[in-house]
Amino acid sequence: MKDGPDIARIAALIGDPARANILTALMSGKALTATELASEAGISAPTVSGHVRKLMDGGLIAGCSQGRHRYFQLAGPDVANLLEVIMGFAASQGHLRTRPGPRDPALRAARICYRHLAGEAGVRMYDSLLAQAFLVPDGDVLSLTQHGEDFLVSLGVDLEALSKKHPPHCRNCLDWSERRYHLGGPLGRCLMDFILQQGWVLQAPGSRVIRFTKAGQKAFERIFSL
Repeated sequence: MKDGPDIARIAALIGDPARANILTALMSGKALTATELASEAGISAPTVSGHVRKLMDGGLIAGCSQGRHRYFQLAGPDVANLLEVIMGFAASQGHLRTRPGPRDPALRAARICYRHLAGEAGVRMYDSLLAQAFLVPDGDVLSLTQHGEDFLVSLGVDLEALSKKHPPHCRNCLDWSERRYHLGGPLGRCLMDFILQQGWVLQAPGSRVIRFTKAGQKAFERIFSL
């Protein structure tokens, strides 16, 4: 028997199509009920309970009760990061699920990736922060410069919400649709919160898609210029 982490067990959990659909649905950052997860996965309500239990036992999702309902969400940012990397690799190998209609273009334009901004808009924001030297790359991790911190504070971004013991942590996150990086980590989530608070975007019901308002698009492009 080989020593070390058992990646086969985690891979088997994620590799099942129904469980993969459940995990993808939870990438919106929202907590969903078993009934909602069954609808997303295209399986029956009795069947979804077994998949949910396996995902919980594997540490990939967590459950919480609210009144008469029980909700499920990703166990944490590490799980979201893992799924985004897998999505990026799958896309780079040409393994894409094609859905008809406008949903695919909308997902590519702007979407929520576990509480941070992804898609074309997310890549634009990432590139802008780098171009203005607000972020400095250091391998897979990014450092927020003092100049960048001053800039974000001047906008009204609540950096105090991040850990006070460490500098704001930010990381590269490979965007599966753009095949380029967008901003992940706590700073990515902080900026997504800022965008939502400004009322620049509206989230499509039951979807990860977000759409910029006309005024929001103008403000976003002005602040995160290229």
